[in-house]
Amino acid sequence: MALQAGSAAAETTSHALSLNGTPKYGPDFTHLDYANPDAPKGGEVRMMAFGSFDNLNPFILRGQAAAGSGLVFQTLTSATGDEPVTEYGLVAESITVADDRSWVAFTLRPQARFNDGKPITPEDVIWSFETLREKGHPIYRTYYADVTKAEKTGDRTVRFSFRSTDNAELPVIMGQLPVLPRHVFEARDFGSTTLQPLVGSGPYKVVNVQPGRSITYERVKDWWAKDLPINRGRYNFDRLRFDYYRDLEVAFEAFKAGAYDFRLENSSKNWVTGYDVPAVREGHIVKEELPHQDPQGMQAFVFNIRRPIFQDRKVREAINYLFDYEWTRTNLSYGLYKRTKSYFANTELASTGLPGPAELKILEPYRGRIPEEVFTKPYEPPSTDGSGNIRQNLRTALGLFKEAGWELKNNKLVDARTSQPMRFEILLVQADMERIVQPFVRNLERAGIEASIRVVDSAQYQNRTDQFDYDMIISRFPQSLSPGNEQRDFWNSKRADLPGSQNAIGIKDPVVDELVEKLIQAHDRETLIATTRALDRVLLWNWYVIPHWHDSVYRVAYWNRFGHPAVAPKYGLGFPESWWIDPAKDARLASTPRRTAP
Repeated sequence: MALQAGSAAAETTSHALSLNGTPKYGPDFTHLDYANPDAPKGGEVRMMAFGSFDNLNPFILRGQAAAGSGLVFQTLTSATGDEPVTEYGLVAESITVADDRSWVAFTLRPQARFNDGKPITPEDVIWSFETLREKGHPIYRTYYADVTKAEKTGDRTVRFSFRSTDNAELPVIMGQLPVLPRHVFEARDFGSTTLQPLVGSGPYKVVNVQPGRSITYERVKDWWAKDLPINRGRYNFDRLRFDYYRDLEVAFEAFKAGAYDFRLENSSKNWVTGYDVPAVREGHIVKEELPHQDPQGMQAFVFNIRRPIFQDRKVREAINYLFDYEWTRTNLSYGLYKRTKSYFANTELASTGLPGPAELKILEPYRGRIPEEVFTKPYEPPSTDGSGNIRQNLRTALGLFKEAGWELKNNKLVDARTSQPMRFEILLVQADMERIVQPFVRNLERAGIEASIRVVDSAQYQNRTDQFDYDMIISRFPQSLSPGNEQRDFWNSKRADLPGSQNAIGIKDPVVDELVEKLIQAHDRETLIATTRALDRVLLWNWYVIPHWHDSVYRVAYWNRFGHPAVAPKYGLGFPESWWIDPAKDARLASTPRRTAP
């Protein structure tokens, strides 16, 4: 069912919701195109997780949730990996939407069960909604801010009513509601961390927990949803084990020694130079590049503009001139990756060139309140010739600093009014990023800036970032093909001081707030695209970040014991959900002495 205004019916009921027209899969589909319905079940897969964990409840702010903990739970509906912004019934067998989008109702499947055998009821859905909004991670309050009421309207039906009809995405968002067992959680403090395995309705359950070291999940053999078309050929492994590593180099060597099975490689250095080992040459380890169309969002050095030194736009622009991306790409990234020039990279939502008529119509009312460059210049981050000589960029940066009231004295950049030096710390959680940051720090020092690097463990990093206790971090703002309510959490003024929000920058700009609301209220794709591009331009020209890079392929390495569908999902990796153990490959691999037996 397409969510389109002007429907003749007062309401429409279907097996799916789509913001972009007709769902790809009709009501009688048998399986997803990127799943093999005949895939064999069985085997254990070992994976790597970084840092530590102290919590099995992934829905709260406190603690560090264990890798894979979402596999224990299910939502009312499920997205697919081959079409954007479409949700199919999962716990819900059907979805009914008012033609004016004033409410959405979900009718639960009669066979839906939690893994302790208890049926999933409308009361569970309502309790989940209310609990997540009141006690869950702060992001749920953002997502559900425009929901006014949740009520049981039938033996198996729940209806959510909305504050207005302007939030086109809200019916889809409500389908993404995790359904939690009221009878289990009511006896505990929902907001507290726990290492006790929780009951869900998902394909896996927790069977072994070694706090901070490893967690193992086991496939639920009598899972009530295993024969639903959306699940056929998926969740094929009997056991999933995540082993935690605190050092990424140690983790890489452990993979090559056979300590775990599958690796998504995010290090260009490792990809180009690290796999020249016998296991790869002999075919025991497979390296593969999997093209994708995933939105890449924005990875960047992020300024915390809550800090006084970063509140001047010219200062942020000046510091942008001191990051030598071209040298970094050539010397540290081995020519891989593309420079990111949008908060919505790798999508049609990214702004390019000068704003067109539709964007100008949105932006003109804000002239004088947003940077003039939004109207006059295509955004391009500062660049160099890649030689490492940044003399021209340094000159430009010092000129911008001077305009902002900073001056170079005795090789130190100081505030012209107070003589206080400019100094800040770059907070990292991954030590391997130091090789990227150190050349940047050297360039900062050439401008007289005292910059330092601090690497902390994952627990301390999460705590500090949740509380916005940093000067600069490396972070990523992930995006979808249909941005909506989540944009409030990234950019909204009310989120800037809310611990745990994703407004890492600390933006408090009424124009940005208004653009986000216009984006959420967009009733057609053309308006959504124009509004997103307009928002993108305003964010870019405020120099809130120093953009990094992105790519359109997943680089994976894995021990040669797997099968995977011939058709890959466009959006997402597909592992481990749709891969399986190939018995013949597994047997051959088990016979090699280089392989640690699974």
